[in-house]
Amino acid sequence: MEAMNTTDNPSPKTDLAVTHVLAQLLEKLEHSPVPVGAEQYRSVVEHLVHEFEDVEQGAELGRLLDAYPAAAEVYENLNYKHAGLCRSALDVSLAAEVSAREAIARAMRRAEPNSKDKMHGEG
Repeated sequence: MEAMNTTDNPSPKTDLAVTHVLAQLLEKLEHSPVPVGAEQYRSVVEHLVHEFEDVEQGAELGRLLDAYPAAAEVYENLNYKHAGLCRSALDVSLAAEVSAREAIARAMRRAEPNSKDKMHGEG
């Protein structure tokens, strides 16, 4: 007798033809010189989201995302809870973090007790 509890986990899609067409279309919509209807844009994004749910991770998907920044942004937003900004350039992210740390350090130096004493005329 076979177990009735088996789950059907379909294997990920390895053919990215549909994903490629949708990514290309989204990129065209992003850079369209004429206004694009919200429904059309939403439809393309929703179809792309469904494709991303089923595609196999790997080098081919990485190349597709490198070629189509709008699709890469959708992909990154879908996976944010698991991987953060996984497709953002590391040097850009690092530079932002360093700038933030420097700004915090400057603000903390300005708030040191010495500045408080000068404000009250005790310096």
